[in-house]
Amino acid sequence: MEQFQASGFFANSVFWQNGWDLLDRIWRLLTFRLVTSPTMVISPFRLIIGTTLLVLALVLSGKLSGLLERRISKRAHIDIGLRYTIVRLLRYLLIVVGVVAVLKGAFELDLTSVAVVFTALSVGIGFGLQFIAADIASGFILLFERPVRVGDRITIDEDEGDIKSIKLRTTLLYTNDRIAIIVPNSRLVSQRVINWSYGDPRARISIPISVATKSDVDLVTGTLLAAGENVDNVLTDPSPKVQFLRFGDYSLDFRLLVWTRSPNRHAQIKSDINYRIEKLFRERGIEIPFPIQQFMLKPTDADQMRDELAKISEPDDSLPK
Repeated sequence: MEQFQASGFFANSVFWQNGWDLLDRIWRLLTFRLVTSPTMVISPFRLIIGTTLLVLALVLSGKLSGLLERRISKRAHIDIGLRYTIVRLLRYLLIVVGVVAVLKGAFELDLTSVAVVFTALSVGIGFGLQFIAADIASGFILLFERPVRVGDRITIDEDEGDIKSIKLRTTLLYTNDRIAIIVPNSRLVSQRVINWSYGDPRARISIPISVATKSDVDLVTGTLLAAGENVDNVLTDPSPKVQFLRFGDYSLDFRLLVWTRSPNRHAQIKSDINYRIEKLFRERGIEIPFPIQQFMLKPTDADQMRDELAKISEPDDSLPK
């Protein structure tokens, strides 16, 4: 019995000894330094810790920015575009701080060397990735200067839509057809952009219209003013106004001016007013002009054309019957 206990104790000792040896080898393997320099230390263990901390920093930045967004969304006096800018900048700040902390803590990275490396790479980035760098820089300009904001209605070239999000490199627009348009940020900074929601919430909408030259000007003016009354999203103060622009080649050119507090619906407002203009013009006998072309023939040209037509109408005897 004593021999059996002694052998069991010996076996346990050997097992624990082998286990400690295995753990020691694993620890040596994990702590083996792949890179050792005055500015950086890299080992498998540090890579695991650094990756874990980096993922944790990204998750926490998203959670904290989401929490802040929910908190400030309850404050109605803060503009929706300003709320988006605050949350987006906070998330970028948390990500940068987290990455720097991971590089410094996990890899003992010398931040001075990082600054030197980024300075050297900036030249290559400026030439090789200049468009991407311009988009990123424009993204920060849009977030700080805020010429366009989330929720604004904008028109750039032939594209028009509501801004859904402003990311680091691109801005997302949604059209009335719910089509997503991805616009590089540099276009919003360097090109002409119409912002229907910027500054004063009121916007004036111009609707040009032409009538026949024989039309009664006073009747046309009263009809256009009536077409602009009692239309959805059209203000009564300032009231609609009609301007007589010019005498056209075959028309009298007017335009109806109305004001609205919903400039993002300007296309629908124009459509509603155009329907009313067509109906009222038809009821009051006002004609829409169409181009008229007149041809003047000199007597000599008329005689020559008559002779040519006579020749064409004569039968040709050379043809077989």
